[in-house]
Amino acid sequence: MPGQPDTDPVVPRASVANVANLLTGVRFVLVPVFLAALFAGDGHETSWRTIAFAVFTTAVITDHLDGALARAYGMVTEFGKLADPIADKLLIGSALIGLSMLGDLPWWITIVIMVREIGVTVLRLAVLRHGVIPASRGGKVKTLVQAVAIGLFILPISGLWLTTATAIMWLAVLLTVLTGADYVVSAVRDSRARPAA
Repeated sequence: MPGQPDTDPVVPRASVANVANLLTGVRFVLVPVFLAALFAGDGHETSWRTIAFAVFTTAVITDHLDGALARAYGMVTEFGKLADPIADKLLIGSALIGLSMLGDLPWWITIVIMVREIGVTVLRLAVLRHGVIPASRGGKVKTLVQAVAIGLFILPISGLWLTTATAIMWLAVLLTVLTGADYVVSAVRDSRARPAA
């Protein structure tokens, strides 16, 4: 209307201090608690391994909750997009390294997964000035499969359960490699699509 100032609706930005980011912070805190339980005693005591599994599972659940809450209630932040996958990698990485140190998981599996996770984190940081690369759907599936496989390896199991855990871990390694390649291809494609500064 003439004579009135042009008022565009302002979309409020989500505060960094929100429940979703708090849950991400809880996951960071749970990592040393998980490691303490994993290595308690000789590292193979049933009671401590069960506690380690419970802490690991709680941390994995916070990963699902923080993303769901952020999307459902408009709490998505640039901080959350960056911190959430880093918290995931810290949890998964510490579990893999811990299990390999205890002799429960071959080191080559830990190395393959960690190279991918560190590589994607470095890639995210390298393109940070152009925007945060959010976790892809394939990346989320990969994280879930990794979590299930690792959870089974944390539990003091044997026989058919261990065979099942091994099969799921092989799937996790495959998804890890495929999604890592997808991130690299996407980053290269996006960098070529951006106009030169």
